[in-house]
Amino acid sequence: MSDVLVIGDTFRCPELRHEIPLAVPDPFVYLEREGARHVYVSSMEADRIRGAAPGVTVHPLEEIGIDDLYAQGLGWLEIRLEGAARACVHAGLTNAIVPATFPSAYLDRIRGEGIELGIDQDAFNRRRRVKGGAELDGIRRAQTAAEAAMAEAVALLRSAENGDGVLWLDGEPLTVERVKAVMRRVFSEHSCTADEFIVAPGPQGAAGHEMGHGPIRVGDPIVFDLWPRDDASSCFADMTRTFVVGSVSDRVREWHALTKEALDASKALISPGADCQDVFAAACDLYEAAGYATQRTKVDGEVLDHGFFHGLGHGVGLEVHEGPYMGRLPGGALVVGDVVTVEPGLYDPAVGGVRLEDLVLVTEDGCEVLTRFPYDLEV
Repeated sequence: MSDVLVIGDTFRCPELRHEIPLAVPDPFVYLEREGARHVYVSSMEADRIRGAAPGVTVHPLEEIGIDDLYAQGLGWLEIRLEGAARACVHAGLTNAIVPATFPSAYLDRIRGEGIELGIDQDAFNRRRRVKGGAELDGIRRAQTAAEAAMAEAVALLRSAENGDGVLWLDGEPLTVERVKAVMRRVFSEHSCTADEFIVAPGPQGAAGHEMGHGPIRVGDPIVFDLWPRDDASSCFADMTRTFVVGSVSDRVREWHALTKEALDASKALISPGADCQDVFAAACDLYEAAGYATQRTKVDGEVLDHGFFHGLGHGVGLEVHEGPYMGRLPGGALVVGDVVTVEPGLYDPAVGGVRLEDLVLVTEDGCEVLTRFPYDLEV
């Protein structure tokens, strides 16, 4: 078993948050030496980490001479780099694996001590792929928040009126910005946050991760893609629905029906041992049979901006996009404890898009769909 080294804070480093399930805003050292787990951290965080991770030996920085570094008049970066190097030496680390996002300044300083550090992101992905306990509980809470916010958005759309082709509510145009403000409030009420999320009306819905802006027009498809993060666990959910207020075009109605069929066909394949590319293929088969382009049919070098132009899904946990991936590249087999999205969609830059996305937990006997929100297109 390889020794392990991770340096960061638990807000931005999912590898560290998985090991230390606590909000720690400043960078610190986590390492594993011959199976023993150690943290080197400011004394102000020591007791909190002991409580959150009882199997970890916590070393206050005084143990490795932090006061001496202060006395030398070093700057913050120099103190942190030197402290990390001293921590590795103190623990007897001689070689270790680090994640791909390991900070380069620390990499250079610690290698300067003769310690061999090798990047092995796959190993870290495997460590946190199976979801359970507090992380799975957090995903469920985030999913509840996503559905509550989606319900509030639908209520706004239903209350709006047609004002010469644009939705109006309470004497003002109903804009993406107004809808998002209400949804953020709902996230907060459920102890979740979202730095950003998609409410993309009309052609904006066909522009990949366009977050959306401006007035919402009657008859346009509106793609709602939400990924709130649970405050307690730092774990995400992810879900998408598409709505139309007013008359639905035959084209958009066909897209929605095909996409729901692709969603159902793909979810039916999700179980332990299922190959990720086979699940992706189920959606592609349906779309291609109906005459729509997919990533499988596009010409090499072509920029596909219509049809089904993205992958089918991805893992969700401490990152909103993590392994396993279900798309063009081999993603391996699903395992019990995977939490993955299934999100087929069809798009045209002139019209917009239709996407439906459910969150699914792989179980011993198949899967559990964590998303409970209805699929209605018309509001």
